Amino acid sequence: MRARVLSLAFAMALSLSLRSSAQTTGRTRYQTKPLGGIEWSQGKGIETAATESLYSELAQEPHHDIKGIVIVRNDQLASERYFNGDSVDTLHDIRSATKSITSLLMGISIQKGLVHSVNDSIALYLPGWPNDGKEKITIKDLLNMRSGLDANDEDPSTPGNEDSLDKSSDWMHTIYTVPMKGVPGSKYNYCSINAFLTGAIVENVSHMPLDEFARVNLFEPLGIQDYRWRHVPIHRITGQGNLSITTRDLVAIGELMLNDGVVNGRRLVSHEWIAQSLASQIAISDSDPYADFYGYMWYTKSESIGGRNIQVHFASGKGGNKIYIVPSLHMVVAITSSAYNTNYGQRRSQNILWKILAASSLQIDHPR
Repeated sequence: MRARVLSLAFAMALSLSLRSSAQTTGRTRYQTKPLGGIEWSQGKGIETAATESLYSELAQEPHHDIKGIVIVRNDQLASERYFNGDSVDTLHDIRSATKSITSLLMGISIQKGLVHSVNDSIALYLPGWPNDGKEKITIKDLLNMRSGLDANDEDPSTPGNEDSLDKSSDWMHTIYTVPMKGVPGSKYNYCSINAFLTGAIVENVSHMPLDEFARVNLFEPLGIQDYRWRHVPIHRITGQGNLSITTRDLVAIGELMLNDGVVNGRRLVSHEWIAQSLASQIAISDSDPYADFYGYMWYTKSESIGGRNIQVHFASGKGGNKIYIVPSLHMVVAITSSAYNTNYGQRRSQNILWKILAASSLQIDHPR
């Protein structure tokens, strides 16, 4: 009977060009194949019983909004599971985890010489940018969430709140009118405007929509072929969010970060940009319970697992959408979730990470 099941799985995989869909029932079946442009194959390095127990718990949740988990360790697919109607091919809106990808696109722009430096005033790249104090904002201030603009996504009374943008018929015009509240570079204050402006600068210097620039310079080299990215008035892409891609493609981006910006021997992003993106530049634990530090739109936190402190870098989106990068374990974990307007989505993803780290720590690899 088992041989018949495996035979059927193999035939189905062939008919789908070796793209298998792991479901919430039964064990995931793997093939050696390119995933996201990186040659990954079936691997170990994670305790199977622990992940199966985790998947069983998630499948029985009453919320029905966990969507996918993909774990890669030592460049090999260690585990994969989908829930609540999603599959390996499902595009998922990762919300603000998009910001971390927009940061990579800025890094590529600098690498290509389209932008000179993160220390440049953003006024150099935004025609007509007001000379009312906002010209003191640098690209680095955007990347560190320290622009000083009167914008706070958690405070609807601020003129730069993301909800105000959603109501706008011209996003760029609306942002140009947002006043200053603080000194640029002085205080971390999470707001989507910073990432939107980062994406707008990339669009201006490249003369390409952000999704097209991403396709040519990041997505295609990673093998990311199917995606959607929200367009807003007037002729702009939401660099701060609303990119929809697959869970596997999230892992491909995490692998790029883990492997220092190199894929298949080709450097896509400079070592310097990867290092600064993941660096502990700004302490934010007093305002964010899930992170210790912020870099270039990437987070860092030290997790205590089994008596070990494990450093984790991550991209984060509303509802618990995550790319977790764990250098000490040579591991990347991607989680997709549609728990957008809940108080448990982020906490659930953190709990999932803890269980995966515990299972992975049982099989410590020698450093490569």
